[in-house]
Amino acid sequence: FTLLLDARWIPDTANFVVLGQNPKATGTIRIYDLDGGKCREIHNTEKKFGFKCGTFNASPPETQLLATGDFEGNLDVWDLEDPLVPIWSSKAHNSIINCIDGCGGANVGYGAPEIATGSRDGCVKVWDPRQSEPVVSLEPMAGEQPADCWAVAFGHSFNEHERVIASGYDNGDIKLFDLRTNTLLWDTNVKNGVCHVQFDRKDIAMNKLGVSTLEGKLMMYDLRTFHPEEGFAGRVESVNKSTVWGCTFLPQNRELLACSGGNGHLAVYKYSYPKQRSRKDGNGIEKGVPGTLELLNEKELS
Repeated sequence: FTLLLDARWIPDTANFVVLGQNPKATGTIRIYDLDGGKCREIHNTEKKFGFKCGTFNASPPETQLLATGDFEGNLDVWDLEDPLVPIWSSKAHNSIINCIDGCGGANVGYGAPEIATGSRDGCVKVWDPRQSEPVVSLEPMAGEQPADCWAVAFGHSFNEHERVIASGYDNGDIKLFDLRTNTLLWDTNVKNGVCHVQFDRKDIAMNKLGVSTLEGKLMMYDLRTFHPEEGFAGRVESVNKSTVWGCTFLPQNRELLACSGGNGHLAVYKYSYPKQRSRKDGNGIEKGVPGTLELLNEKELS
């Protein structure tokens, strides 16, 4: 039995890649195409360590460069046209890489290609594949018990200079970090482990952040208005009674998103903005007003 842990569409193709771990703890990279409505395996390669996550979001135009994080903390970049050995590799973390995202690839934000990784060691690191050391390393304070980083995402990449990274942790922490100014923009705690975070679009000024957690919760934060005491306004929705492993926005319409549950439950929601996205509090300070989430469809797939 092979544990399949991540799947990504290959850019500009009708094929997708699946990553995972074989029974003997080796890694597998499998490529499939769609043949008459069915999935057909066209390539299967075995690697030394099991894979946990992967992304094409830092892949330059007209290439198929897959960045992967494995169970031993290695970050590798593979050319799928010749995946025998990685074209770039780094011992990125001291433990498993739980999550990965990229930015600066084909139609994915502005600026240089970068890769973000989050690990069980509590660190979030940003990598430029042209360099051997991380560009940024966000680490727990000395003596602090590290929280397991489960989710990471790029956003706010609307020009050559701006870029923000969001991270989520097993203790319920969510952090927003500005990579241009090297400052923490915001942090909060949602009381449940954060399984997934995603900006509605990477290539615009911060607009919305989707968050999914343990115990079936979906959260949507409006990132346009920050209040110095209350932070960003958010809406919480109970999706199901199981873990919500992912909340992914539809690229063609960022008001639609799909949530995937650990019980095989898939739900599609629509986010609607309020008539006014901000209002003044009793002290005359602007604060955000959250929109609403409407369930459009749901189905038990497995």
